[in-house]
Amino acid sequence: MQKLPPHFVNWFAHKGWLLRPHQQAMLDAAAHGDDALLIAPTGGGKTLAGFLPSLIALSETAGAGLHTLYVSPLKALAADIARNLMIPAAEMKLDLRIETRSGDTSATQRARQRSDPPDILLTTPESLALLISQENAPEFFRTLKCVVVDEIHALAGTKRGDQLALCLARLSRLAPGLRKTGLSATVAHPDAMRAFLGPATKLIEAHDGTPPEISLLLPPGRIPWSGHMGLAAAQIVLEQIAHAAMTIVFVNTRAQAELMFQEIWKHNEANLPIALHHGSLDMGQRLKVEAAMAEGKLRAVIATSSLDLGIDWGGVTQVLQVGAPKGVSRLLQRIGRANHRMDEASKAVLVPANRFEVLECEAAIAGVAAGALDGDPPRPGGLDVLAQHIMGLACAAPFHPDDVYAEVTSAAPYRDLSRRDFDDVLQFVENGGYALAAYERYRKLFRDSEGYVYVANTRVARQHRMNIGTIVEAPTLKVRLVGKRGGFGTPLGEVEEYFVNMLTPGDTFMFAGRLLKYLRLRETIVEVTDGGTGEPKVPAYAGGRMPMTTNLADRVRAMLQNSAVWHLFPPDVREWLALQKYRSSLPGPDNLLVETFPRGGRWYMVAYCFEGRNAHQTLGMLLTKRMERFGYRPLGFVATDYVLATWSVNEPTDIAGLFEQDLLGDDLETWLAESSMLRRTFRQVAVIAGLIPRYQPGADKNRRQVTINSDLIYDVLRKHQPGHVLLRATRADAATGLTDISRIALLLQRAAGQLVHRALPRVSPLAVPVLLEIGRENVAAASSEDELLAEAMQQADDLLSAT
Repeated sequence: MQKLPPHFVNWFAHKGWLLRPHQQAMLDAAAHGDDALLIAPTGGGKTLAGFLPSLIALSETAGAGLHTLYVSPLKALAADIARNLMIPAAEMKLDLRIETRSGDTSATQRARQRSDPPDILLTTPESLALLISQENAPEFFRTLKCVVVDEIHALAGTKRGDQLALCLARLSRLAPGLRKTGLSATVAHPDAMRAFLGPATKLIEAHDGTPPEISLLLPPGRIPWSGHMGLAAAQIVLEQIAHAAMTIVFVNTRAQAELMFQEIWKHNEANLPIALHHGSLDMGQRLKVEAAMAEGKLRAVIATSSLDLGIDWGGVTQVLQVGAPKGVSRLLQRIGRANHRMDEASKAVLVPANRFEVLECEAAIAGVAAGALDGDPPRPGGLDVLAQHIMGLACAAPFHPDDVYAEVTSAAPYRDLSRRDFDDVLQFVENGGYALAAYERYRKLFRDSEGYVYVANTRVARQHRMNIGTIVEAPTLKVRLVGKRGGFGTPLGEVEEYFVNMLTPGDTFMFAGRLLKYLRLRETIVEVTDGGTGEPKVPAYAGGRMPMTTNLADRVRAMLQNSAVWHLFPPDVREWLALQKYRSSLPGPDNLLVETFPRGGRWYMVAYCFEGRNAHQTLGMLLTKRMERFGYRPLGFVATDYVLATWSVNEPTDIAGLFEQDLLGDDLETWLAESSMLRRTFRQVAVIAGLIPRYQPGADKNRRQVTINSDLIYDVLRKHQPGHVLLRATRADAATGLTDISRIALLLQRAAGQLVHRALPRVSPLAVPVLLEIGRENVAAASSEDELLAEAMQQADDLLSAT
């Protein structure tokens, strides 16, 4: 057993702490040079356990170069951990340099770090990839002994995780004997996380902490049928805030955060200090909010996933989740922000925005109680990320393809990468591939007579370093207040370009917790003033909505069928489900319920799929194509997280034929060939792979240039090289990304032989919410909740009177 040095023993005693078993296990693993994955509840001392071996080693050997590298999904988390690490270092008088490195680090500090590395460096996957692409990477990482990957579950299985895995493989080559440590509180697939770090990684699990206390808070009056903003609950949310010392109110989108913030302040007569925090706000504003939280100056913060991960806000005593959590693991992650201590229960309150969300919230609470973490296992690594990485290696030094292939396949996401795929990716980086090789701009690498690969020139290397990263967001424009004399005032943050294109001077919109009046667009700056009149718009952001996980969807379907658990639901939800049971049927865990009924001169088809909005949108596009072929003359569709509804001129009769598994055959290929979604996916792949740079030395591309270039190249490749590596990468992304084809495949498999069709004379109770969504989309005659409910109730009465 590895013992603590005396000054560490004294420090623990001074704190009144005891070394926990999992912390001791981490010390023992480090002493044997083992890679380790630590899974421990929030507040269980994970961070200290991860860094303790390094602090002990550095207490004797500090100043000998970079010893420990910490990688976090968030810049803010890296900065927070750095501050927390400095406390024990100062209290034990350890002579250490602990620094952070991100896109916010000054050029002067970056240059100093390259020539004189700190003992511990805290960074992000993007900044690590940039460091690896530098010519001095072998010298910079030569002394590296340990890498700590925090919140590993948030990275593995994503493109950022692919990038990090490739970087870890390179670091293992540059620093033989490197020890890797992963930290997380919520891991659904431990074996996959272990493989991410290395094949011999040791799993260390802490004993569970105190179970969280989770309750449901319902808005006053009748629970809304539809809508996902939850604004009707603003008053009761404010009351919950008033009864706690500090609260984080989590919502699911940035638009929802803006609206909820405004709605809460309408009721905030006591002027409780309540702030707003999301990723599109100006960095300065976010830092002010975080500082105020740390100092205990706020009573609440309305936040998105920007505060999800393990930043230690010690004063937070309560978490509210407005809207359904969309996953058990995600809910646990958010709950862990409250009472950041292992031996005290974290308190959370779920506030569903509509009736389906009541079901989802109760299913999530049951999932937490059962410890049923969710999330898909990591998928194979992306070929576009591999292309970016190969380019980075060439920027650092010449390499031989055989060596790099062996290195790449040592990274878990690329373990099964074929040599053919590797060579195709390398050829693409080298010259763009067969269809693009004639163009000079795509010739980025060349080979010598011995087969070694070199970067073409310094400009290519500089362009690559400017474009490192796998996060491809929609183009944004900065929002600034105009001062009284016409000069620039406070920067407020960024909104997406498409939203600004919908504004005309004088329009009002809500952003950064303020009501703003749009003046003009000056170059890339949106100039605004406070105030304005009229109904304000709210910026929405692409990709902002997370779909419900498969695990949670399964639980919701099971609860619908099991009336023994309906006592968990409020009376009007129980009544709603009972009416549905009489009127039609309830969806089951192993079937697909589809209803058809006439209304307003049209025929509606409602499928209760529960596969998430992305999958339902793709399914809607495929179904309407097939409905055209079947002669049903579809007019449109709408998708929610729970159901898909179509409406058509003619009655859909062959429901089984519509949902045949061959829907993902020729119909899918035909749709994908025409789909703007696939073009958007290709655009993202092309940017990550370096085919279309977002930034160039001396100039930036605008959104229109990127779009036109990617669309032209997409058409050329489809015509002349349909097997191009980037088209293969695009199809792979389509399976789990915007189109979520993999979940549609599961749905169709479930429906085969288990499809339940109910042909009804009018709308069913369970279909009321989606018909209200159709009204909001202005694609059918708007109907009030009362009208729709009365219609559903009438059909139930007719059925009851006939029995």
